[in-house]
Amino acid sequence: MDNPDNQGIRHIVIVGGGSAGWITAGLLASSYPAQADGGIRVTLVESPEVSTIGVGEGTWPTMRATLRRIGLSETEFLQACSASPKQGTRFRGWVTGSDDDVYYHPFSVPAGYPGAALVPFWQEHRERVSFANAVTAQGRVCDAGLAPKEMSTPEYAHVVNYGYHLDAGKFADLLKAHCIDKLKVRHLLDHVTGILGAPDEDIRALATAGSGEIEGDLFIDCTGQAALLLGRHYGVDTIDQDHILFNDRALAVQVPYAHTLSPVESQTNSTAQDAGWVWDIGLSSRRGIGYVYSSRHSSDEQALEVLRRYLGKYTAVDAQAMEPRRIGFRPGYRERFWHRNCVAVGMSAGFIEPLEASALVMIELAAGMITDELPATRSAMDIHARRFNEKFRYRWERIIDFLKLHYVLSRRDDSDYWIDNRHGDSIPERLQGLIELWRHQVPGPRDFPQIDEIFSAASYQYVLYGMGFETRPRMRAQAEAERVQAHALFKDVERLSRRLLARLPDNRSLLAGMAGPPGAGASLRAAVPTGS
Repeated sequence: MDNPDNQGIRHIVIVGGGSAGWITAGLLASSYPAQADGGIRVTLVESPEVSTIGVGEGTWPTMRATLRRIGLSETEFLQACSASPKQGTRFRGWVTGSDDDVYYHPFSVPAGYPGAALVPFWQEHRERVSFANAVTAQGRVCDAGLAPKEMSTPEYAHVVNYGYHLDAGKFADLLKAHCIDKLKVRHLLDHVTGILGAPDEDIRALATAGSGEIEGDLFIDCTGQAALLLGRHYGVDTIDQDHILFNDRALAVQVPYAHTLSPVESQTNSTAQDAGWVWDIGLSSRRGIGYVYSSRHSSDEQALEVLRRYLGKYTAVDAQAMEPRRIGFRPGYRERFWHRNCVAVGMSAGFIEPLEASALVMIELAAGMITDELPATRSAMDIHARRFNEKFRYRWERIIDFLKLHYVLSRRDDSDYWIDNRHGDSIPERLQGLIELWRHQVPGPRDFPQIDEIFSAASYQYVLYGMGFETRPRMRAQAEAERVQAHALFKDVERLSRRLLARLPDNRSLLAGMAGPPGAGASLRAAVPTGS
């Protein structure tokens, strides 16, 4: 009799749709076509009554590679999802709350990164130029409302690095249609009524209301906060992080543009408030605006008033007439993400506030690792599960460190929210140690030892020096040579900025141009830093 542990993984069952379910299905089905030798059957089961929680989201540049890998045209994606390019985040009011309190975290890395020593020599001129503007052209490109590529730049290629703003509901619909029609994913609209398999055993099958029992070798939980498989069935609990990151509520609205030719901004705008922050993203067809806040520091009524004040200041809508969607969440991540033959992706695995757009990239990374390291047999699955759990525990911890950095560096003292965020008990020990090190050395690759860190040293530099942090490194024998190199790079950035401002189209023009045939031809990529 065959040993069941030696049986191959042939059928993967995904429970839940949305971005998590369909990205996972797309990556698996495009990598292991069912009709090919060694192919995998992929079945996605989703309830007909559960809607996508997304209200308009931002992605990292990694999404370009994900979409290409799944086989989607960028033009089709932009049109179907009301999407637009995103080149980073502009933070307003996070340091002091004053009108001129603005800094950028762009997607392009600093000039000469990681080898060039720019920070010490930029600091000599910090009163005249921001860190981001000194080391990259991207902030100026965003300020001018310009696109990250030219009309002739091929699909998914870039002049300056970019991700996307997108309508999450439309994105899930596009992925669903592509996965079903092109990748032959089996799709069942049905209610899961039971899970067959004891809590100390593998899941054998799902019981459904209309489709009977659905057997599988690997089950992927994409059921959101409900976590039907990993949480309810297996009892894998959430490690709460609300003692570090306080935000646990959000209000979200969709706001029309004043007219059809209104500019489309190139970055997410994140504006600090008394008990949280407002996101403002520009899609091609509308804006998505929301307020994420701490229920310990604000009532829901106070939060609604904050959002309405923002709408009154930055939009032309009747703010009092807007009825936002209310969203609650529990900040944290699972004790384990892969248990026995079940692995969670998306909000089933965890969720932290949407600062820095980490939600979709964690879906991409999880789905990508499952796909690239798919166990060949059940006996190998536990090894893969340990590796997966170690990797994603590390990634969640690094996300929390990075997000907390934004609050720790704030000098705002106008509310208990900002004061409490700087209390030592709420700051992870690893982050405290890094901040102390960075008083005397610039963040670099040695601070982040994994080859695929979730946030690179460049990202930490943008936040640290955007928020006024000062590093006083020990001067070295090669300081003069480093100074010459730094000033040469600063001049290169100035020249590149002028060139891009003169040549790049605005976002609205780029999106209109891409409504025709996909671009093909020469691009401005030559001699332009591409970021990472």
